[in-house]
Amino acid sequence: MSDDDPTFSIPQRPIRRYRRHGGVEYEGETVFTLRPERDSGERSLTALAESVLERGPYRYGDWFDLPMPVYLAHDDGTGDTFRVAIRDGTIKLYVLPDTDPPGLRAFYNRLTRRSESSWTVTCRSD
Repeated sequence: MSDDDPTFSIPQRPIRRYRRHGGVEYEGETVFTLRPERDSGERSLTALAESVLERGPYRYGDWFDLPMPVYLAHDDGTGDTFRVAIRDGTIKLYVLPDTDPPGLRAFYNRLTRRSESSWTVTCRSD
């Protein structure tokens, strides 16, 4: 890891709440946005993210009926689970309550190895 690599330090974790009549909701949000230096379009980003997930060590699925790709990914190597979404020319990593930096960093490292682009990473917490 070089000094320029993002640390994926998590400033705030969401709080998971189970609704009385079923379902789950989250209070708060931390999202890491990965933006490629070269805009390659949503389809290319989706294919890149899927190629990273398919190579493992991930178990993942796209169970959401949304107008954009959203995957729930579990890294069997680090034990971390997080959401991956492709939107507006970026790949977004959504932190869940038990997500830790090593899982996010591993996804980023695998992504950058499979890509010819440089990437910028920003973090937003609400």
